[in-house]
Parts: sequence; structure tokens; C-alpha cells
Amino acid sequence: MLSALEIRDMLIIDHLELSFQPGLNVLTGETGAGKSILLDSLGFVLGWRGRADLVRQGAAQGEVMAEFHLPEGHAAYKVLEDAGLPAGEELILRRVNTAEGRKTAWVNDRRCSGEVLRALSETLLELHGQHDDRGLLNPRGHRPMLDTYAELAPLLEVTRSTWTAAGRARKTVEAARAALQAIREEEDFLRHSVAELDKLDPQPGEDAELDASRRQMQGAERIRGDVSRALSLLNDGAEVAMSEAQSWLEGAADDETADLSSSLAALSRATIELGEAQDGVARVLEGLDFNPADLEACEERLFAIRALARKHDVLADDLVGYANDLRGRLAALDAGDQSLAEKEEALRVADAAYDAAAAALSKARRDNADALDQAVMAELAPLKMERAVFKTLVEEAAAGPEGRDAVAFTVATNPGAPSGPLNKIASGGELSRFLLALKVCLRGDEGSQTLIFDEIDRGVGGATADAVGRRLAALAEGGQVLVVTHSPQVAAQGAHHWRVQKDVADGVTLSTVVPLDAAERRDEIARMISGDSITKEAQAAAQALLVG
Repeated sequence: MLSALEIRDMLIIDHLELSFQPGLNVLTGETGAGKSILLDSLGFVLGWRGRADLVRQGAAQGEVMAEFHLPEGHAAYKVLEDAGLPAGEELILRRVNTAEGRKTAWVNDRRCSGEVLRALSETLLELHGQHDDRGLLNPRGHRPMLDTYAELAPLLEVTRSTWTAAGRARKTVEAARAALQAIREEEDFLRHSVAELDKLDPQPGEDAELDASRRQMQGAERIRGDVSRALSLLNDGAEVAMSEAQSWLEGAADDETADLSSSLAALSRATIELGEAQDGVARVLEGLDFNPADLEACEERLFAIRALARKHDVLADDLVGYANDLRGRLAALDAGDQSLAEKEEALRVADAAYDAAAAALSKARRDNADALDQAVMAELAPLKMERAVFKTLVEEAAAGPEGRDAVAFTVATNPGAPSGPLNKIASGGELSRFLLALKVCLRGDEGSQTLIFDEIDRGVGGATADAVGRRLAALAEGGQVLVVTHSPQVAAQGAHHWRVQKDVADGVTLSTVVPLDAAERRDEIARMISGDSITKEAQAAAQALLVG
């Protein structure tokens, strides 16, 4: 509910504070007094796109503040939560427009965008008038209105969930098909590569082991000849020479002329060391002994592993993992047809579930469209449009999360006349009454929204205007309705009444809004009946309207 509106320096308003109440709030006044400025200002603070030149001439900026009371569970709470804005029972919107055109908005003293304001406005307020394209005249909103009237929320939820499930299943099938096709395009490469890798069968760490063996055999090949020649010399020349020298020295040792004992002892030790050297070199030579074919085989496998690694642009040690990856892709290819068939079956089941839900929703819409038509026709009779025909068309449309139906409200103003869209067939006065009849039927549980009717009674009078006023009053029960009107019959139905008036002071024109007490209200309705000159007869007529 809109509880307060404060306007500063907007067009011909310098400062205005209004406190609104539940029920039917009526605003009246002369043409041009500024009633439309109130709506322009309210639309501005709600983020609606409108006229740009709102700032009062000579002012640095214009400002509008609107305060709303939010009952528990109001849809605005979700908008505030999604926007990360503070929420409570009181919602305060404030928006400033500088003379240069810069706009700044706050929600509960927190900066926000115009987009957030517009999202909030959808939950807070509805504006209806002869040229309103935001409400009942917008064909895009007709299907939700029928769904609300028919209380189809459970069927809608099922349809949305099955649509989502079918969409997920379809994406899964499309992804599986694309992946399978991609694998099929490289099937020859996969099978050749896997066969090549299986044939070579590289092992983790094998590259390093082969490289070490190759280096060892290459080194053995280089030094084996030298070691072999050294062993020959040790076995042949050195051993014979030392043996002969020892024999000669032992013969000479019998002569006491020279002491050769130490020399013989050293020679004996040398003979032992020579033997150890011969054994050690022989063992080394035995270790250096290899088959040249082994070196050739080692090099051949090492080069094959490295060539395969280069071919597939991986490290040699990663060939095993790479081979496993290729085998997995081949396995996916081999199992792909079965897997795809299973996913396609899941999609078929999901599509069937959506089809069933959408069909049930379509049937419910068609069944309830007739009930809505009858309800609107019943409302049109008291509005002096008993000859008009209202028809809700439900036609097949492209599938979506809310079913396969396009809904449009059509009218024929006279029997036998062609029907068509509301805003193209009905005249101004007729259109107003159609809108009111529709709103009465579609009110439902929307009492948390403030409804604003801008001169919706234009072009009607007498008993018809009285019927319009009574229906506006009925709409306001348990909620809040603001109506801008020139009809005394409508004004008399209000629970709260304000007069918008324009005054000139010191050459400056300003618009003000005055709350009316009982006597002032009677005089204002009398003015609406008789014009500027309020007669006693007009006052009596006004009093009669107020008494009802």
C-alpha cells in the first residue's frame, strides 16, 4: 500500500506531502491543475520512463519520495533480496533528478538502479488508463491474467519443471551427439594410434632405463680394447719378467757379498699385487663384455619410444597415460551408440511429460476462458455495455516454460460487429469500462498492489459513471485504489478525497493538493456537477451522491 508521497521541485510543484489511506482515494480538480504531475512524479520515483523535463524551472534538482507498507509475504521482498537491499515492513523509495538530467535513486537509503525500481514497481503498483500499455491493454500480460483468474499456479509449476527437465535432457543428447561425432571423425586416428602404442607397449620409466643401458654399452665399447691390451701385457710381459728377475736374484742371494733379502721381499709383494691387478682387470673386462646386437636393440627401442612421443607431442613417460586416454575415447566410441540411445530415450520421456503437462494446462485455460468471458460480460451489463461481446482467445503458440498457448482478450462493441484487440476496437469510454470490468474479475489476491486509475471514467456519466464508481469502491475493499476523476458519481464513492488546484503567487504558478473534509468534499463534488458557480441545487445533488 502507498502510504506517503513527497514531491519537491517537480514541474509546478515546489513542495507537496501526501498521506494516503487504504480504500478508495479520490483526486479531483480542474483540467490542468496538476493531477497528471502527481502521476508523472510517482512514475518517476518508480523508475518508469517518462518525460525528461520534470525539474521545476529555476530549481537545481527535483526529488520524489514514496513510502509503501509491505504486508508479510509481499512480492517486493524477493526483489529486495535479489538486489541485496535491506527490507522491512516500510519501504522507502527516493529518486532525484538534476536540472542537467542526471538521476539517482535510493531504496531504504541504499543506492540502486532504475532497473531495480522498475522491478519493485511491478509488485507495488498498477496504473490503468485509456492509453495505458503497461496493464490490461498489453497482450503479453493476458495469459498471466487468465492463469491468475483460473488459479492455474499448480499446473504452471508442473509445466515449468517439465520444460526445464526436457531442456536439460535435450542439451545432454546434443552434447552426446556432438561428442560422438567428434570421436567418429578421429576414429581412424584413434585405432591406428592405439595399435601403434600397443605394439610398442612403452612402460613408465623405460626411456631412462634404456638411455642408461645405451650409455653403458657405448662406454664399454670405447674402453674394452684398451683394458684387453692392458690385461695381455699384465699376463704376459710383466709376469714373465718378474719371475725371471726373482730367479736371478734368488741365485745371487747365496753369495754373502750382497744382501738381497729386502729386494726379494719387495719383489714377492709386487708379484702378489700383480696377480691382484690381473684378477681385477680380468673381472672388469668380463663386465665390459656385451653383445653388439644388444646395443643395437636398445638403441632401436629407445629411438622408437622417443619418436612416438614426438609424434603425439607428449613426454616419453606420458605415453602410457596418453595410450590409456586414447583407449578410453575408443571405448566411448564403441559404447557411444548405446549411451546415446539411452539419453535419447530419456529425452523422449521428458518431452512426453512436458507434452502432457502443457496439454493439461491448455485444456484448463480453454475451460476457464469461457468462465472469464461470462464474468466480464456480467460486469459489462451494469456499465451500460450489455450489447458488447468479450472473448478470450486461446490459440496454439510456440512451446515454452508456460505451455503452448497464446492468450488474447478481444471485444466486439455491438452484435454482429467484428471482434478485435481491446485497444483497437473500443472507443475511449468503452475502453475504460472494459478495463474496469476486467480488473474487477481479475482482482483475485492482488490486494497487496495499489491500483491507480487515471480518468478511467472519461466519456461516461449518469448511471454508468455511478456503476464505475461502485466497482472502483469494490476493488478498493481490502486494498488500496487511487483514482483521478472528473466524474462526481465516482468521486462520491471515495473513502478519502483530495483536490488538486493551481494557484498563482508573485507571478509563479504552483500546484497544490488539499485534503477535503466532509463539507469541502460536498462543495468539490458540487463544483464537478455545476462548474465554477456552486449552486444550492448542485450542493443538494452532491449530498445525495455522498449519501448514496
